[in-house]
Amino acid sequence: MDSGATGEAHVDDHQCRVSRATLLYYEKEGLLQPAMRSDKGYRYYGQDQQQRLQRIPQFRGFGLSTRDIRLILHKRDESRSEQLLLQQLSLLDQQIERLRQQQLAIIRFLQFSGTSEDNMMTKQRWSEIMRASGMDDEAMWNWHRQFEQMEPGAHREFLESLNIPPTEIADIRSRCQV
Repeated sequence: MDSGATGEAHVDDHQCRVSRATLLYYEKEGLLQPAMRSDKGYRYYGQDQQQRLQRIPQFRGFGLSTRDIRLILHKRDESRSEQLLLQQLSLLDQQIERLRQQQLAIIRFLQFSGTSEDNMMTKQRWSEIMRASGMDDEAMWNWHRQFEQMEPGAHREFLESLNIPPTEIADIRSRCQV
């Protein structure tokens, strides 16, 4: 298959449909090198490269960095490859736990929310609920960052519902920018 608009890359396997930009990025990051180049600069990828090309998205799907993928693909140290995968698994376990804490905080929020003045949610009450669910300051900031990145409008509305002053809302939202 010709995978680039300018025809600079050639991959025979139809399962390896990737853009020219992706191939160039993988090459730049040291994840994939063409088997050969033609006199006109076309890149050709053989069976080994095509197998590697199929594994890269799999490793990306695991959440591995390009640096870690490069180390695994080069297979210089099998124990290091296994260690990288186990570290990523541990990181995913930690992220899942934080998400569970966030779920619990939302459930508690929904249980405590109401229309009366006594049941009105405030920033202080929300923080208490988050802490009661096991979240520390770092976890709460991560929660805000995720909310801001995924649903900025809903995050703003949520902060407003806590009766937080506009200047403080602006400060919170700016701290959530990555």
